[in-house]
Parts: sequence; structure tokens; C-alpha cells
Amino acid sequence: MADARSGAVVPLLLCFTFLLVLVHPVVLAQSSWEEDGWLRTSYANELLEKGDEFGCYGMPGLSWNNDAGAVAQSCRTYIEERINASQWGTSPISTYTPSFLTMTEHERVASQGFTVHGDDTDLSLSAWHNGTDQPVDVWDWYNLGRRGGSLEKGVASLENLKDEVSEGGLINMYWIGRVNDATVRHDQDILDFLNEEPGLWLTTWGEAWSSWSAKRCYEFTHNLDSTENGSLLSFEALDTEQCRSATDNRAWNVPATWMIDIENSSVESVMAGGNDLPSIESEKNMQEGWWVNGEGVLMLSVVNGNPVEVELAQGDVEYDVLGQTEFWNNHSAAVTIAGHQTNELFKWSKRFLDEDDIRFTWLVTPRAAEEGDAWIPYAIVGIGFSSIVAMLYLLKREGLGPIATSPSTGALPNDENSRREVLIERSLDAKEDDDEE
Repeated sequence: MADARSGAVVPLLLCFTFLLVLVHPVVLAQSSWEEDGWLRTSYANELLEKGDEFGCYGMPGLSWNNDAGAVAQSCRTYIEERINASQWGTSPISTYTPSFLTMTEHERVASQGFTVHGDDTDLSLSAWHNGTDQPVDVWDWYNLGRRGGSLEKGVASLENLKDEVSEGGLINMYWIGRVNDATVRHDQDILDFLNEEPGLWLTTWGEAWSSWSAKRCYEFTHNLDSTENGSLLSFEALDTEQCRSATDNRAWNVPATWMIDIENSSVESVMAGGNDLPSIESEKNMQEGWWVNGEGVLMLSVVNGNPVEVELAQGDVEYDVLGQTEFWNNHSAAVTIAGHQTNELFKWSKRFLDEDDIRFTWLVTPRAAEEGDAWIPYAIVGIGFSSIVAMLYLLKREGLGPIATSPSTGALPNDENSRREVLIERSLDAKEDDDEE
């Protein structure tokens, strides 16, 4: 009977220990951080509607070095449970990654939905480390370059930023709003330049990636019909499963800018879903709309799956769909600003509320737990260890468990009479077990 009871209890003990090993790292990680409550408020949603993006920076208690996939998964859940990543998509696709990760680890991060990894991650493949370093494949975005410098006053260089803008491509600046309890001042001259310089698309990591991804495969349909007062050009960028599979299903459906050369006519209006699309000439932030350049080419920015009707003044019109522009709204350069290690959104972003065109990619992370809560992880370990030790000693008192002395194999006394008594007692115990069975 003792062996039977021991055989039942020991597996239960092992199962309990195994469960503790599995659960302990999760509890330990969650007890080491406090959430940023601003992510659940209308304030964060106002930034979202304005055009900002929320991405991942990391999770206290979890290490990029030990398990990059676990960090990415936990951080993605942290964002998704609190706010959408962008006005164009719900799940985050942008994340900070340290420079020591291998390509295999970057693939694990990408398997959690993150397609943009930045910045300067030291991989041989790269995107936008200079004006001509254009991405060719998906994994080029695992090493997004850092260009244009910092937004911090005293560190920022307006001349460097101007040089990068003149070179073209995607310029990726960075911003750290606070160091411990100290507020970091920003350079207003940098913001003024970005607001005033023509030809700049002020965007975010996810918008830039999704716009690039859309160019890898696209389909469209068009048709021209005569009307009483002129003609009507119908155009639609198609949202097909084949193209989404060929590019990346995680890419957001963002407006792409199409060039349509219309000869011998002027555009009267552009409508989508029964509503007029606005003129977006000189606009710097991604949206749907249109305008006509000095050469009579219609710049039409629409999302896939949204048919539009272009009303033309003349009837007998020739036109040609030239394709998509390199950057949204035919801008010559794109600029992003990544807010690294954003652990309190309000304090990091409130100074930019009056900036109408500046956009941020907020790489968020929870705050590390206060020092007063530092005992919690140790308490978890101590309670778990104490519980196991206590169980083992309770089992030992009953003659069970791995540290109990087996009555059938214990050492015999040296005295002959005593030894004989022990052997007789063991024989009687064995007989009783056999009778009970």
C-alpha cells in the first residue's frame, strides 16, 4: 500500500513542479512592470486619429538576448489590448530590436507580426541607410537605417538633416523624451524645417512599410464613359487576395498615389462612395485625395478597394495610367520620427500637440515596477521553493516521496536479535499488503 500511495503522489508532485516552472517566468515578467495608462485614454486616440503610430520597444522582465520572440509576442499583446497601432491597422508592425540579434532571431520577431525592425540593427541586408539604399526584399526592413539624427536640442543638426533630405529616400530620425525624471528638450528649428520644407512626406514606420509593400504587387481597373457635360473616368485599385498573399497580409491598406495622364481635359471633381475627395496638393500627411500637377497629370491617392469617379470637362479624352509614385503624394523624400522607449505617452508627446504635420512612431514599453515592488519576484520564487520543500517533508513523515527511507530497502541493525525482529516485521507487512490485494 505504501508503494502504491507513493506511486500516486510522486507524479502529482512532479506535475506541480513542472507547472511552477512554466508559470513562474510569466508571473515574474508581469510583476516587473506597470502599464502606461495613457494608452487606454481618449488622448492616445487623438494621436492615433492625427496619424501617429504605436509600435514596440521592449518588455521589462523579458530579454531580447534570451528570447526575442517572447519579447515581441508580449509587447504585441500589450499594445493590442490597449490601443490600435494606427488609423490604418489594428496590429503593430514596427518594433525596436537591438543590434546583437541574428537573422534567425529577427525571423522569430517577424513571426509575431513585426515587419519593420529598427534601427541600425547591424544586419548585412538593410533599408534606407542612405538615399539610394532602397529595400528590395522583406528582410531588408529588419535593418531600418537611422538618418537625420536626433530631435534633441544640442544634439540635433539642422545641416545634417538638410543634407539627408536633399539626398532623398526615407529619413528616419529618433527621439528620447525623458531620461529618468529629466525632460529632454527638443530642437524647434528642426520641427520648423520639417513643417516648411516642400516635398516632404511626414510619415511613420508602418505607413512607409505598407506603402512599399503595396508596390510589390498591384492590380487596377479603369473605364471612360461619355456624359452630357464631358466624360467620367472610373478607376479602382483592386484589393485582391492574390496580391495580399504575394506582398504581406500584415501590411496595412494605405492610400497609394497613382499618376493618370489626362490629355485635352481638366478635372472637375473626384468622388468616392458618393463623397467628394479633397484636394491634397502640398499635404504632408497620408490621406485620400487628389490634385493635378503642372503637366496635367492627375495625382490620385486612394486605398485599394475604393472605386473613384473622376469627372472630366471634355468628352473625347485620351488618358494613360502611368503607375504609382515612389512616395505618397509624389513627394521626393519621406521623414519618420521614432520615439524610443516611450513609457509614459503624455509626458513624451504633449509638447508636440500644436505641431499639425509632425508624426511620430511611438515605440512603447511599460514602465519598470517601482522599487517598493521589487520584492515580488523574490517572493514568488521563495513561496514556490518553500512549498516544494514542505511537501517533501510531509511526504517523508508518511514514509513517502523521494527523500523518505523505503521500509523494504532500509539498512538493518547490527544487533542480531534486532535484525531478526526487523526482518519479521517486514515479512508481516508484505503479507498484509498481499492479503489486501
